[in-house]
Amino acid sequence: MIHNSFESRHIGVNEKNIEQMLKAIGVGSVDELIQETIPNSILKNEALKIDKAVSEQDYLSNLKKIASKNSNFDNYIGQGYYGTITPSVIKRNVLCNPGWYTAYTPYQAEIAQGRLEALLNFQTFISDLTGMELANASLLDESTAAAESMLMFYHMRSRAQIKNNVNKFFVSDHIFLQTKDVIIARAEPLEIEIIFGDPATIKLNEEYFGGILQYPDAYGEIYDYSDFTSKAKNLDIQVSVIADIMSLVLLKSPGSWGADVVVGSTQRLGVPMGYGGPHAAFFACKESHKRFIPGRIIGVSMDVHGNPALRMALQTREQHIKRGKATSNICTAQALLAVMASMYVVYHGPKGLKSIAEIIQSKTASLKQLLIDNGFNIINENQFDTLSFREDLVSLKNHLEKNKINIGYLNDIASISIDETTTWDQLNLLANSLVKFKNSKSSVALKN
Repeated sequence: MIHNSFESRHIGVNEKNIEQMLKAIGVGSVDELIQETIPNSILKNEALKIDKAVSEQDYLSNLKKIASKNSNFDNYIGQGYYGTITPSVIKRNVLCNPGWYTAYTPYQAEIAQGRLEALLNFQTFISDLTGMELANASLLDESTAAAESMLMFYHMRSRAQIKNNVNKFFVSDHIFLQTKDVIIARAEPLEIEIIFGDPATIKLNEEYFGGILQYPDAYGEIYDYSDFTSKAKNLDIQVSVIADIMSLVLLKSPGSWGADVVVGSTQRLGVPMGYGGPHAAFFACKESHKRFIPGRIIGVSMDVHGNPALRMALQTREQHIKRGKATSNICTAQALLAVMASMYVVYHGPKGLKSIAEIIQSKTASLKQLLIDNGFNIINENQFDTLSFREDLVSLKNHLEKNKINIGYLNDIASISIDETTTWDQLNLLANSLVKFKNSKSSVALKN
């Protein structure tokens, strides 16, 4: 056996241990044990096709070879996933610290006060930015959080709505595609009828129990949804808003214009994209919704000495309470990533966050003006970090990929999303690539 192989380094049973255990249970080999345990109808008799064992070093070298096949492009895809800068102190002391990344659910509050405080900070800044009274300690991701808001509204229907079998749920056409898919999947078992449409033109009535909007929407537009939420409220329809957490540093909070629930992702607050996940979602709502909110809430209590102490104040997973009263049975938290997001907010503070958001918005506005000046018809009138326009997408995609640039392609629309990692040099490269595609102009420069 190779000394540095996984098998020899693994802390587990050895040949002597196996022999003793087999003797104790009265079988001659592991194969015999399996034959006597697994029914023949499901037993696989063929040998598993497993390559010869390699050392950890050889394995990592092979992974590096595979990774080297990737091409590093400038990315402006957006759609809920953004480049972010993880402060080194957070990367070193939280993300790469086993004291944080191996921690499980803080059932024993007396030994988890630091983690509980970080999660309380998470809840606090989410409530502040969304304008809501209450926030949980994170959910799985943005799409499932959006679906959870739909389920919460469904279970909160009034007696009259239940009696009249009110089962329609409005979904804006302008939300991210991955969120649409999850909402559709989660609605099917409860026979919730999903109605897609434009929030500006949809005719709401008593057949709806809820609706969901995106703010800013998938194309980057920023709408004032006050009229929509007002009409919904008059019809006893609850409204959920999927919000970009960084944009809320500058924009009016959804709570200020009537949202009942606000959900979203905190990925762009210092959490690496990680090839699509995992990321910590947030779920904020009104105080009156607290008995229906999925996930768990960290609360401030008091210890036996009369000192402030933190604990899990509310838990709604079926493993914690009666299944009939549980609001969720999925893995309802991303504690490590929620901690990272809360540390990012503490690290930068209100002024730092505002500066980051303003720089993102400024770069987006500068790019928008240059594109308009060079013949592009930008669809969205208002923007935070995303610009959208119609173009020959096949030709545009081929052109930009030759310049090692990725942008978003949503239906028949191209979209560009700026984030805190985007430099002016990168933006100038993008701008020149787009202008050359449009009119073959020699070169342009953004005004910063």
